[in-house]
Amino acid sequence: MALKKLNPTTPGQRFKLVSLNEDITTSKPEKSLITKKNSSGGRNNTGKMTMRYMGGGHKQQYRIIDFKRDKFGIPGTVKTIEYDPNRTARIALINYADGEKRYIIAPQGLKVGQVINSGKGAVPDIGNTLFLSEVPLGSNVHNIELRPGQGAAIVRSAGGYAQLASRDGKYAILRLPSGETRMILCTCLATIGIVSNSEHNLEVSGKAGRSRWLGRRPRNRGVVMNPVDHPMGGGEGRASGGHPRSRKGIPAKGYKTRYKKKSSNKYILERRSK
Repeated sequence: MALKKLNPTTPGQRFKLVSLNEDITTSKPEKSLITKKNSSGGRNNTGKMTMRYMGGGHKQQYRIIDFKRDKFGIPGTVKTIEYDPNRTARIALINYADGEKRYIIAPQGLKVGQVINSGKGAVPDIGNTLFLSEVPLGSNVHNIELRPGQGAAIVRSAGGYAQLASRDGKYAILRLPSGETRMILCTCLATIGIVSNSEHNLEVSGKAGRSRWLGRRPRNRGVVMNPVDHPMGGGEGRASGGHPRSRKGIPAKGYKTRYKKKSSNKYILERRSK
């Protein structure tokens, strides 16, 4: 996949860097797998704004994604590779041999017409979903379950992958994209390959309007607020704001917010790299 730099015919196009979308094969989603998606604008059920800087944006429809990949032993054929407005990765429409259609997160290199499979005995090829006990050591995987049967919970965004480092008894040891090394039960499922659209992080929007299309409103810095509104606000002239912290006073850099007695801490062998 490649990126496209546009000629600067307008100020918004001067630094714009966007995907060529060469991997996308259709612009029409499968009607049976889309559902309505309401825009909250950051408001809760009583109308109170609980998340700021959200609102507007283009209307979107939600694509129902198969994160469980529980069609064991039933081969499926890749029909299309599509854009999904709800996530950074591409999605693939799979036509299964029993007539059912499902969307999956498309891995890098998945081709239209390719046959995929899942469950015990599946070949460790791109797009196939296997139990971690059957994945070859050193393989790159994504869409990983944290609990058996839960459905993929981690490593789902564009370009993401984890590496299966080793196995120890009933646990598989994975090196996650953050640098964390973690133990996950071998009975959990994972998909072979790297998540598609790996150059997403290199894209440059070029103008503020593209953020508005995505429903992101302008974000106000804490240092330009008054002390009543933010701990970093106030001061004479352009004050630095002191130690960086959130609106509620929680330090923003280096302060660990994870609960120290969290039950899953015992599965983390090495913390994420800074």
